[in-house]
Amino acid sequence: MENNVFCCYNLQPYRPKTLDHEAKFTDFISWAKRASIGKSCVADTPGATEHYPYAIQLVRQVNYGRLESKCYFVPQDNPARDFVEITADDLVDANFEKVNSYKNFKCLIHNKFFEVNLYQKDLVNRHHWRATISRPAEEIDIPAKPKETASQQLSNNSLAQETENLSRRSDTGVV
Repeated sequence: MENNVFCCYNLQPYRPKTLDHEAKFTDFISWAKRASIGKSCVADTPGATEHYPYAIQLVRQVNYGRLESKCYFVPQDNPARDFVEITADDLVDANFEKVNSYKNFKCLIHNKFFEVNLYQKDLVNRHHWRATISRPAEEIDIPAKPKETASQQLSNNSLAQETENLSRRSDTGVV
């Protein structure tokens, strides 16, 4: 994967809309076009993400294809309006929640698709926190194969036993 946040400067907005949080997206996009992932440093201090007002998730994938990466960034409080890369766990620890505000971009030259999502602090008391679908944690992603419930396992076991009984009967000539 390239070191640039985006693949190149030739991004085209995909179904562009003006949003309530337009300034946040504009700041991130302008920074991302000039920055590289190697220059941004991950916040290593525990609780460092507590004071950030919002976070940006950048999802990078092949256009209509496989997911390449998910990165999370928070704005720095400096005149250059730089961003720092953080982890998904940092977002959960700092009580961020995904907002229904996003921008999509395409690069026709490199056949890439970028989704830029906004995360903000969840104002609910952290003591009563529950994982919701808007959380970035990996364990809430939809699994590739759903887990079997106890009733499904029971019916599968019953079916296997019935099949075994039938095969024994056919082996002995009793039907």
